[in-house]
Amino acid sequence: MAVNDDTATALPDLGGRTWASVLEQAVREDIINGKLPAGSKLRLKELADRYQAGVIPLREALSRLCTTGFVLAIDQKGFRVAELSPDELLDVTRVRQQIETAALRDAIESADIAWESEVIAAHHRLTRIPMVLRGQGGTLNPEWETAHAAFHEVLIAGCSSPWMRRFSRVLRDQTARYRVLSLAAPKAERSRDVAAEHEAMVNAILARDATKACKLLSDHFQHTTDLVLKYLQQRKAGATGKSRRSGATEAAL
Repeated sequence: MAVNDDTATALPDLGGRTWASVLEQAVREDIINGKLPAGSKLRLKELADRYQAGVIPLREALSRLCTTGFVLAIDQKGFRVAELSPDELLDVTRVRQQIETAALRDAIESADIAWESEVIAAHHRLTRIPMVLRGQGGTLNPEWETAHAAFHEVLIAGCSSPWMRRFSRVLRDQTARYRVLSLAAPKAERSRDVAAEHEAMVNAILARDATKACKLLSDHFQHTTDLVLKYLQQRKAGATGKSRRSGATEAAL
């Protein structure tokens, strides 16, 4: 599968960061949005042209993405974007539901009004940013993705366990590239109100109703997973049907 290189990716200012860090973010966003398709080979020369960067920082960026599961290092063959796996998504979702709801419950039971204020502020920012970029085929807005990650980070910021917070971040990162696929599921935007789900969670948190807030958070994760699984199943069925039709055509020749 070839890399979609129709347009070069504009890199942001370094802002004190290394080139490797900037490239890691840029490649990660392109993987999440499907510009670098799952399973595609990542050729350093093509990526260097795409990001107008050197091979050395690019190699470091890809190595970092290997540690987070976005990229795979193939012996003697370079790098490849990790495949999308329904089984992996189900597993990550299940573990995330367990870890992150436990962290949220701890936060609600032990956090103070300062944490509540942070939750309100993060939610307010999220509501002011469009989820998808207009005129770009439903591409997930990187600014919304950042605000969304910050919102979920704040939800568990009041948790007293650093390890719970750390594991929650790792799991959230693993689901990022699956989440964008929920936008491609049939009638996804009409059948689900993500903003309403976020608002309901905030209201439950402010009411200090830990049981309700945790259920809403768990359901929030499950809704996304269900949409993505439906999309992956339909895509697989479409590919199978196309393969069968192609085989039948060849047999008739």
